[in-house]
Amino acid sequence: MKYEVTIGVPVYNVEKNIHLMLDSVLSQTFESIELLILDDCGTDRSIDIVHQYQQTHPRGKHIRIVQQPRNMGIGNGRNRILSETHTPYVYFMDADDAIAPRTIELLYQQAQRYQADIVYGSYERIEEFNGDTKKSLFQYPAMQFLNDNEFADFVYNDYGFLQATTWNFLIRTEIFTKNHIKYKPVNYWEDFTTTIDLPCYIHRAVLMPDVTYSYYCRYGSASGYEEHQFLSKETVQQTIDAMALVKANSRNLKSRPYFHKRMHKVMATHFYMACTIIKYEKITEPPFTMREIRDVMTSPLTLTETLRLKGWRLKNLALCLFGVLPPWLSVFAIRWVGKCKGLV
Repeated sequence: MKYEVTIGVPVYNVEKNIHLMLDSVLSQTFESIELLILDDCGTDRSIDIVHQYQQTHPRGKHIRIVQQPRNMGIGNGRNRILSETHTPYVYFMDADDAIAPRTIELLYQQAQRYQADIVYGSYERIEEFNGDTKKSLFQYPAMQFLNDNEFADFVYNDYGFLQATTWNFLIRTEIFTKNHIKYKPVNYWEDFTTTIDLPCYIHRAVLMPDVTYSYYCRYGSASGYEEHQFLSKETVQQTIDAMALVKANSRNLKSRPYFHKRMHKVMATHFYMACTIIKYEKITEPPFTMREIRDVMTSPLTLTETLRLKGWRLKNLALCLFGVLPPWLSVFAIRWVGKCKGLV
């Protein structure tokens, strides 16, 4: 059977909440959907539950399960989903989140109307800790970007405007395949390493104010540093390593007219990471050294190259300097600026 949209979901040890995802996907008003489940060889009953839905749900025949040879992590999992996708559009979800009933219908309508490469829906963040529930709304304005470089220039102009996650956008599958875009083989911030550069490959994009995705934050989530009483240095280092892959790709994009804005976003993200390390230094084991914190801010550009950027020279230079100062002075400066910005 031919489908228009593949919903790709990596699954690993989410048996407590996977019903939420399955119910929301299988109740979509849009019919031409294949639900592609990536079995990453977990140790609980997650895939057993998927098999039950395959056998008993009226739309169970539209569920396809692909199994990894062994547990290979979220980055490799997303790549496997892409290699198994044969539809014009793909939509990623996390296995413990949910989408609104008309999510795919609304995104697909906009993609067809504007011949868009990518369509983003708005989303809500739901935090569930200690029996309390807190909701936050992240809503985009209704916008269309229909000219080359327009979307990337807009996104990189505003640091926090666009989500760094890989879920809740409908995208042409060929954007990944034709441009050889792959997720990095890491388990933390694997989406950031892809989504930060994704606008560079998008010609036409649409933003929607409709809330189409519910993003749940619970204990055990890598996004919830604030809920931890202890942080493993290894865990934080994996995030830093993922971010370093983004820096390494910078030189491939130097010719783009918005490169100076992209560089600022990349290095500003590293600054926030350095502030996070400092903020949680008392609960991180083993601790980061001053040199390691300073090295987070090492720019892929030299000072001379930074000064030759087409724009935002002072903004980029300020961030670049954090990476060349002596470690003690760099950490002092990061801590001071971070406190002024409420990050430390």
